[in-house]
Amino acid sequence: MITTAKRLDTVEEYYFSSKLREVRQLMSEGKSIINMGIGSPDLSPSKAVIEAVAAAIQDENGHGYQSYQGLPEMRQAMADFYKDQFGVEVNPNNEILPLMGSKEGIMHISLAFLNEGDHVLIPNPGYPTYTSVTNLVQAVPVYYDLKEENGWEPDFEALEKLDLSKVKIMWLGYPHMPTGARGSLALFEKLVAFAKKHNILLINDNPYSFVLNDNPMSLLQVEGAKEVALELNSLSKTFNMAGWRVGMVLGNPEIIDAVLKVKSNMDSGMFYGIQKGAVAALNCDKSWFEDQNKIYRRRRELTEKLAEKLGCEVYKEGVGLFVWAKLPEGIESAEKFIDEILYEKHIFITPGTIFGSNGEGYIRFSLCVKEEKVQEAIDRF
Repeated sequence: MITTAKRLDTVEEYYFSSKLREVRQLMSEGKSIINMGIGSPDLSPSKAVIEAVAAAIQDENGHGYQSYQGLPEMRQAMADFYKDQFGVEVNPNNEILPLMGSKEGIMHISLAFLNEGDHVLIPNPGYPTYTSVTNLVQAVPVYYDLKEENGWEPDFEALEKLDLSKVKIMWLGYPHMPTGARGSLALFEKLVAFAKKHNILLINDNPYSFVLNDNPMSLLQVEGAKEVALELNSLSKTFNMAGWRVGMVLGNPEIIDAVLKVKSNMDSGMFYGIQKGAVAALNCDKSWFEDQNKIYRRRRELTEKLAEKLGCEVYKEGVGLFVWAKLPEGIESAEKFIDEILYEKHIFITPGTIFGSNGEGYIRFSLCVKEEKVQEAIDRF
């Protein structure tokens, strides 16, 4: 009998992995499921991206192993993107590391900096992968509350009361997933000061900045942030390239080198054609964002109507790819609520509980659903 590693006892199968298997089973039984649960963009990348990849495939030198640090022109495109969109200067040679999606960056950073028993500050609610990766590397999750009455931002008085002596990393992500809270430069300044005071590596997970957001921000806009902070970003949501797996981590050279030491032992470089497509995406002009947001704005309006039809109170200040909504009074379980809708109306919505205990009483709708399907969901009620 081959036994699994003890670290697997600390994690469960990712929620969407198991739940979508259930959804597929219902579909195989002939149920017409409208999937409003997962944030996988249903729109296509730009024509320029497709053309760039098509041309790259014909390059006879494009099929071998690639650099662990990516093509110089892709790193330059990433640096230019941060300069143009955020006003942030980063050196493409040593302050940017391309990733196969920002999700792998969470693991690489954790492996590079966490020892067994180190503590990690994780937002509640927040992206579940922060917790699972922390457990896998045998560090200790320490949750800090985000609550609606505080605008889904940290309570710094409460943070200061925690035992921070063993904290090595603090995860955050603004615009926030799942709530869509925007954050602010003032908040980022407080967070950087907090990280410096307690010698904590601060990491902002920032894939949603350009979806329905008129004021994109980067943690690295704060003066001195690079001394204690990294930022993860991704082309998945911004450029409809989720399955392509293109992301990046940005920060000072010493920290980036540590992450590279892990990454270079994990993969053998990103496919040449995908890198060329990423360059084309990063060079898109302002009209790309405007056109995408026209579509998402119409979808959001309809999705809010659906939420309100369910008696939910929508968090109107939210940006990004989701609609966060508070359940009606008297609903005891978000998971039971969404399961009833799944089985009776064949609509899949995400329960807020998968993002942490502070997600109880809330549900999340994805905007990766065509308008006619959202209208159909409304009509089913």
